[in-house]
Amino acid sequence: MIPKFNLSQFLTKGLKNTTVTNVITVGLMTLAVKGLGFAKEIVIADSFGLSELLDTFYIAILIPSLINGVFLGSFQSVFIPNYVSTLKSNKNIGAFQSTGFLLTIGISSLFFILAYLFTDVYLEVFFSGHTENYYELIKTQFYFVAPCILFWGFSSLLNALLTIDDEFAYSSLSAIFTPISIIIALLFFKEALGNLVLAIGTLVGSFLGFVFILSVALKRKIIQINRPDFRSSDMNVLFMQLPAKLSSSLLVGVNPLVDQYFSAQLIVGSIAALNYGIRIPAFAIGIVGIALGNVLLPYFSKQAVENQVETFKKLKVILKYLLIASSIGTVFIFILSSPIISLMFERNAFTSTDTEVVSRIQQMYVLQIPSYIIGLVMIKFLTSINKNNFMVLTSVISLVLNITLNFILIEHMGVYGLALATSIVSITNSVILYIYIKQLNKMHV
Repeated sequence: MIPKFNLSQFLTKGLKNTTVTNVITVGLMTLAVKGLGFAKEIVIADSFGLSELLDTFYIAILIPSLINGVFLGSFQSVFIPNYVSTLKSNKNIGAFQSTGFLLTIGISSLFFILAYLFTDVYLEVFFSGHTENYYELIKTQFYFVAPCILFWGFSSLLNALLTIDDEFAYSSLSAIFTPISIIIALLFFKEALGNLVLAIGTLVGSFLGFVFILSVALKRKIIQINRPDFRSSDMNVLFMQLPAKLSSSLLVGVNPLVDQYFSAQLIVGSIAALNYGIRIPAFAIGIVGIALGNVLLPYFSKQAVENQVETFKKLKVILKYLLIASSIGTVFIFILSSPIISLMFERNAFTSTDTEVVSRIQQMYVLQIPSYIIGLVMIKFLTSINKNNFMVLTSVISLVLNITLNFILIEHMGVYGLALATSIVSITNSVILYIYIKQLNKMHV
C-alpha cells in the first residue's frame, strides 16, 4: 500500500534541506528587491499618475526588457546546466566561460544594434496614430535605456556563475540597484533630468548592478578566462538547446508586447494603468513562484525516478492545497482592490479617478493568481519528467488566444478587457496542462 502524502511532513523535511535553505534565501532577497520595486512604483505614481511620459517610458523600455527576459534569460538558462556538466567532467571551464562571455557580448551587441536601428519602424507599426512629441519622448528615453541591454547581459552571465558557485544572496541582491537609482533620481534630480528621469535612473541602476555583481564575482575568484572553444561537446549541446528555449521564451515574452500594442490604441494613460494594475498580482505570484519553483523541481525530479505513479498523486494533493490557498488570497485582493490601490498609490498626481480605473484592472488581473501558481507547479513537474516540448505548444496556444481575446474584449470592456484576457489565457493554459498530465498519468497506471 502506498503511504499517504503528508504535506506538513514534506515541508518539515524540506526546511532541513540545503537546497530549500538556498531557496528561502533567494525568496527573502527577492522579497526585499520586489518590495523596493513596489516603493519605486509608489514614488512614480506620486510623480506622474497616469501620464503621457509614463506611457512613453514603458514603451521605450519594452523592447530592451523583452530582449533581457527572452534572449539573455534563455541563454543563461541553457548556460547553467552545460557549465555544470563541464565542471563535473573536469574540462576546461576557462574556455567555456570565455566562450560564454563572447556569446553574451555578441548577443547583447546584436540586439542593441537591431533595437537602435529599427526603433522608428517598430513605433510606426505597433504604436501609430500619436503625436510627434509622443514619438520623440519614446525615442529620447529609449536611447538611454538601450545600453542597459549590455549591462544586463553581463550581469546575467555573472549571476549564473555565482548561482553555480552556491552564492545566492548577492546574486539575488544585484537587482536592487535599479529601483534605488530610480527613486533617488525622482526624489532629488527630477527637475534637473526632466523627461529623462526614469530612463537615466534605469541606466544608472543597471550599471551599478553590473559593477556590484562583477565585484562579487572577482572577490570569489570564479571568473576564469582562457582561449574560447566553440566546438566543445558541452557548448554543442548548449547550441542545440538554445533554439527551443528561445522559441518558448519568445512566445511567452511576446504577450506583454501584444497587450502594450492594444492598450496604446486606447486613451493616454492606458499603458500606465495596466502596469499599475498588474503590480500587486505580479508581486504575489513572483514571491510564491520563486519558492515553489526552486523547491518542487528537484523534489519532483527525485520522486519521479523512484515512483512516477506516486509522484502524480503527490502532485494532485499539492495542487489541491495550492488552489485553495491561492483562491482565498485572490478573493481577499479582489474584494479589497480599491482600498489597496488607494493606499499604495493615491497621492498627488495619482487621483481618486486613477484609483478607480486601476483597481478594476487589478480585479481582472488577480483572477489569474490561482491558475498561474498551479500552472507553474505543473510546468516544474513536466520539466522534472522531461516533457519540455509540450510547453512550446501551450505557449503558441496562449499567444493566439491572447491576441484573439484582446480583439474581442477590448471592444466591450476597453482596457479592462486586456487584463481579463490575460487571466483567461492563464486559466486556459493551466487547464490544458492539467489535462495533459492526467493523460500521462493514465499511461503510467
